[in-house]
Amino acid sequence: MRAVTLRIFAVSALATVWVLLWGRFTIPNIVMGVVVAIGIMVLLPLPPVPVQGRVHLVPLMKLIGLFAWYLVASSGQLMWLAVRPGPPPLTGVLRVQLSLKSDLVLVLASAITTLIPGSIVLEIDQVRRLLYCHVIDVGSAKAVERFYHQAAQVERLLIEAFERDDEWLPVGGAA
Repeated sequence: MRAVTLRIFAVSALATVWVLLWGRFTIPNIVMGVVVAIGIMVLLPLPPVPVQGRVHLVPLMKLIGLFAWYLVASSGQLMWLAVRPGPPPLTGVLRVQLSLKSDLVLVLASAITTLIPGSIVLEIDQVRRLLYCHVIDVGSAKAVERFYHQAAQVERLLIEAFERDDEWLPVGGAA
């Protein structure tokens, strides 16, 4: 049942992208989007990604809200850094250690970090669970601490939403 649900979601997402790219919400566009999405999934299948656990909606909604807040707050901070008088801010590469178990959630964490203005993930060390992030404004200990706090909050909510220990099984299903 879960595999069918994931395939339906993938077809829906691809069809939505198709309709958005064409810019017109019409029945023929929707039908062609579904046909193209099914064609992509049949002709260009992706390898299976082990997905375990369950999605918890309350932490997921908190994560979405936190992400929206960081989008607004970081955009304001970047705007101030761009227009303030003085030299440009000091930038640097920071290493973030994560305790995420799933590769899929690790990629989601890196996507969220990259989408928040002011930081971009340069490299993911999958084995050691490290993200190397280029961060704008590392000129003070407070700014660096703010970035690490932001990364820790995102990680905590990702674990609550997708990787609770009591629901996590290693690949293969054996405890």
